[in-house]
Amino acid sequence: MKIRKLSVIISILCLFGQSLFGQEAKQPDYSQASVSIKYYNRSIYYPGMNDENPIDVHITIKNNGTETLRFKLADDRAFSLDFYAYTVKNSALEPTDSVIEKRTTNRTVYFREIALEGGEEYSFIENVKDYIKVDEPSVYYLEMSFYPELYKSKYIKLISNRLTLEIRPSASAASSTYVPVKDNSNEILKPQEIGPDKVVEQTIIARQKSLWDQYFLYMDVESLLKRNSALSKKYISVSAQERARMIESYKADLMQSRIENDIIAVPERFQIEKTTYSPTEGSVVVIEWFKYPNFSEKKRYTYKVRQREGIWTIYDYNVVNLGTE
Repeated sequence: MKIRKLSVIISILCLFGQSLFGQEAKQPDYSQASVSIKYYNRSIYYPGMNDENPIDVHITIKNNGTETLRFKLADDRAFSLDFYAYTVKNSALEPTDSVIEKRTTNRTVYFREIALEGGEEYSFIENVKDYIKVDEPSVYYLEMSFYPELYKSKYIKLISNRLTLEIRPSASAASSTYVPVKDNSNEILKPQEIGPDKVVEQTIIARQKSLWDQYFLYMDVESLLKRNSALSKKYISVSAQERARMIESYKADLMQSRIENDIIAVPERFQIEKTTYSPTEGSVVVIEWFKYPNFSEKKRYTYKVRQREGIWTIYDYNVVNLGTE
C-alpha cells in the first residue's frame, strides 16, 4: 500500500516537472506582429558615402492582434536587426566590418522592453549603409530581419517587406563643376541671366549631385506639369491656391521618381552638342550617357527653353535613344 502511494506521488511530481519544463521551453508568440520598411526622404543613392549619402529606412513594428505584444529593442540596433540586399542573381551584399566586430566581441547589450497594445505601432529610422557594404552600383532587393528577442536569439525573427534599391554610379562632374551656390549654403537661390546652354548644364549637374533646389531653379515646373493632359485639364479648372499645391505635389513626385523618369534620370556624363535660340525661344541638344553594371546607354536630349525678363527656363524636352555601348 505504501509502495503504491509513493508511486502515485512520484508520478504527480513527474507530471509537475514536465509542466514546468514545458513552461520554460515555451517560445514567445510573435504571430500577430509584423515589421515593414519604407524609404525615409528617398533620394538618389551612390556607393559608399555612408554619412553624406545615407540610405535611411523607416522601420515600423506593429501589433496586429488584440493581446499586448512585448519585445526587446537594443540601444545599439545592430543587436536587434539585419538588413539584406540581394542582386537579381540572388547574391547578397556583405555586412559591414562594424556589425561583424560588435557581434563577435564580448560586450554588454543594453536594451529596453517595449509593449504594444492591439493596433499600436513603434517606428524608428536606420541607415542601411551602417549594416551592409554598398560598394557597387546595381539594382538590389532590400529586406530586413527584426529579432524581437535580440540577436542572441536570431532564430526568432520577423521578416519585412522587400524594397527595390537602385545604387547609381558615383556622380561625376561632367562638362563643368560650376553650380550657382555651394552645397549646404543658406543663401537664397536666385536664377541668373545666363545663356540657355549654361541653364541646361547647371540643371544636369544639380541633378547629378541631388541638389533639388538648384535643379528646379531653371525649371518651368508648371509647363512640365501641363505635358500631362489629365493634370493639365485639372490644373486650369482649380483655384490659384490649389494650383500651387499641385505644382508642389508634382515636384515631390519628381523627387520620388514616380513620374517623368527621363527628365530626372542621372547621367554619368554628358556633352552639349548644339544650342540654337532666338531672343525668346531656343533649344539645347545634349548627349547623355547612363552607366549600368554591364553596359552604358546613350541618349540625345533636346531641352526646349524660353526667356522671360532675362531668365531662361526649361519648359519642355524630348528624348531619343541612341543605343548601348
